[in-house]
Amino acid sequence: MAVVAEEMPLSEVDGMEERTEHKLLGSGIGSAFELASSMPDEILEVVGGDARNAALLIANARSRLVKGGRLVGEFATASEVAKSKERVGFCSTGSASLDGLLGGGVETGSITEFFGAFGSGKSQICHTASALCHLPPKEGGLGGRAIYVDTEGTFRVNRLGEIVRSRGIDKDEALDSILYCRAFNVPHLEAVVRSLGGHVRKNDARLVVVDSVINLFRSEFIGRETLAERQQRLNILMHRLHNLAEVYGIAVIITNQVQSSPNTLFGDPTRPTGGHVLGHSSTYRVYLRRSGDERVAAMVDSPHHPYSEARFTVTDAGVSDTKKERGR
Repeated sequence: MAVVAEEMPLSEVDGMEERTEHKLLGSGIGSAFELASSMPDEILEVVGGDARNAALLIANARSRLVKGGRLVGEFATASEVAKSKERVGFCSTGSASLDGLLGGGVETGSITEFFGAFGSGKSQICHTASALCHLPPKEGGLGGRAIYVDTEGTFRVNRLGEIVRSRGIDKDEALDSILYCRAFNVPHLEAVVRSLGGHVRKNDARLVVVDSVINLFRSEFIGRETLAERQQRLNILMHRLHNLAEVYGIAVIITNQVQSSPNTLFGDPTRPTGGHVLGHSSTYRVYLRRSGDERVAAMVDSPHHPYSEARFTVTDAGVSDTKKERGR
């Protein structure tokens, strides 16, 4: 797995002038990693000039990371891409069955989206994965901290304590490994996501959770006349998260809400919110639903996973396998 804590200073980026470096450092962009995961508009706002120069700075930062072996080049052979995939890590969800559905767990370098109705297990997955993230890879973790961005007020420290206590994990160590942030409105969430690169680097974070990514957008952008702006800003937010996952080699979990499609005559009328923006931005999309005391997870969109389902349950230990699965 890539080690995100290693520094690569801005001075190593081609074409970096001392004045420009000073401005970037003053804005909180302190490494080539953060520059490479930035958007051209925010770099333009910091350093001035024109959009072409801002885009060139970002491209040069990415090129420097490629030369340093941190990223795959713009044009690479399939063999080179395969070698880079060997560094991919997986964070357990707490359930071997759900991990199997995901191909080993929540994957680094990718965005995994869980969507479903209230009570389907979205936040339970977020809590359990966050509690396990600090564990070494052989124990299902990523060996680093988790950053939990909460937009719904569903984060519960006592729930984390219950999960780690039931799993025999040191409570103090687990809680110290999770950084929590409560986002109160869309501009605040956008600012938080813009600053994530610095927090990932400084805290050696390996997992970022956004629970949920759509909640604030749905509550603040009401009516069809606001839809275009909402989708554009949501698209930028998702693009930032994607860059973060790719450049830092971390796992990103987002949760999404659902809505009912009234024109569905047959089958499940439940659809994820966020439209095509979220549909195209997430690497993996998993639909969660309740089935009695159990939950069912279905892989509905993936670049390589086939459509499949897995069953899990929620216990004192968080997300866990059902009795049937444990007995296999």
